[in-house]
Amino acid sequence: MFGGRNMLLIEKKMADEEYYIHKLERRDIRPTAIRLLILKEMSRGDEAVSMPDLERWLPTVDKSTISRTLSLFLLHRLVHAIDDGSGMLKYAVCDDSCDCSVDDEHTHFYCECCHRTFCLKHISVPVVPLPNGFSLNNINYVLKGVCPDCAAKK
Repeated sequence: MFGGRNMLLIEKKMADEEYYIHKLERRDIRPTAIRLLILKEMSRGDEAVSMPDLERWLPTVDKSTISRTLSLFLLHRLVHAIDDGSGMLKYAVCDDSCDCSVDDEHTHFYCECCHRTFCLKHISVPVVPLPNGFSLNNINYVLKGVCPDCAAKK
């Protein structure tokens, strides 16, 4: 029989699972074991992740499956892609209220020491007025410097 603490851990794990299933279903993505696994890995920290990060963290999942899953997540706007200038796209899970429109664009921060990229969701990107005939589809606004973790190590 499970003790009180074990039951709480099981209940928390079930609640976490339901949270991720809901996130997928909300974007019209059918929850599968692999999709849940990838979404959980992408959500484990506060920084954006790259394809090689996911390959390293999920060694039993082949590269093409990870790539197809990221493409699906992008198509359904569950994640957004960030070109932080490192030569490798990074991906971050969107909030439930985000639909990845220009109005949802936010600032990103690239740490030049640890090479992590962070979403600064509380800092909106200013929309620049464009001349007639131009239409804006997305904005890439990346600040570069040193993150608090790396600054503390110096």
